[in-house]
Amino acid sequence: MDLDAVADELYALPPADFTAARDERAKDARTAGDRELAERIRRLRRPTMAAWASNLLVRRQPDEAERVLRLGAALRQAHQDLDGGQLRKLSTQQRQVIAALARQARDLTTRAGQPIGEGAQREVEETLRAVLADPDAGQEWVRGRLTKPLTAPTGFALVTGAARSAPPASRRGERASGGRVADLDAARSRRREREEQERRRQEERERRRAEQDKRREQRERRARAQQEADDAERRLRAREAEFTAAEDEQGRTDQRKHRAQQRLADLRKQLKEAEGEQREADDAVREARTRVRKAERAVHEARRRATDAAAQAEQLADQGDPPTV
Repeated sequence: MDLDAVADELYALPPADFTAARDERAKDARTAGDRELAERIRRLRRPTMAAWASNLLVRRQPDEAERVLRLGAALRQAHQDLDGGQLRKLSTQQRQVIAALARQARDLTTRAGQPIGEGAQREVEETLRAVLADPDAGQEWVRGRLTKPLTAPTGFALVTGAARSAPPASRRGERASGGRVADLDAARSRRREREEQERRRQEERERRRAEQDKRREQRERRARAQQEADDAERRLRAREAEFTAAEDEQGRTDQRKHRAQQRLADLRKQLKEAEGEQREADDAVREARTRVRKAERAVHEARRRATDAAAQAEQLADQGDPPTV
């Protein structure tokens, strides 16, 4: 048993079956004497429904997963090259791929008996966007062991706004032939350029603020999640301690039960022997009583005979001796 094999097995299971299977594998490792592996298995976190659906998609559709990774690499290269035409082409393909794979993930979970809802399906889509934008996220995804949805990084323009066309240049200066008209057009052009620059700077400031807010929110979510994980870890340790104490108590009660059963067997044996002795004593008493009755009758008969003999002797004595001839 090793951690990778156990993790692959567990993260293929629906979330509802994850915890029981994880605890069973940790118990097996502990029974085998590998406490370190048991602890590492016990620390594996149960995936959300969206994370499980994303894992299922990777496992059941490996070719599609590879296609997503290739598309992400192409999008990132086009973004780096500021190739607006290529970005627009790939962005259309991206939308189609994300929508199709999210539906496939939902179908797979339905066939597995644990269908996801619309909210979880949107989280699968967000995970796919993250995979397209971030190669590290892609590598994490293809392992098939996500515990929560991935989030696409801020500022990576994939779908829209990847490349902006330059604003159409005013042709009034080209058409104008007088110097004043050209000056007015130039002033308007400079004003529009300043306004456009200011607008872009404002958008950049807003984008940075939004990115900072999102990062702060992510840090807060991670901190809350870590706190919840720590609390859950403490509760789990407390439950495991209770379980161990309960197992020890069960062992002691089993021993007491065994001793009581043995004592009961001994007492039953002694009772059976005593009952046999009682039957033998009853038989002896009956025989003794029979002998007593026989002896009593013999005494009575002997007494009667003695009385008769004494009476006869007395009668003979009263008659005297017979006369001598």
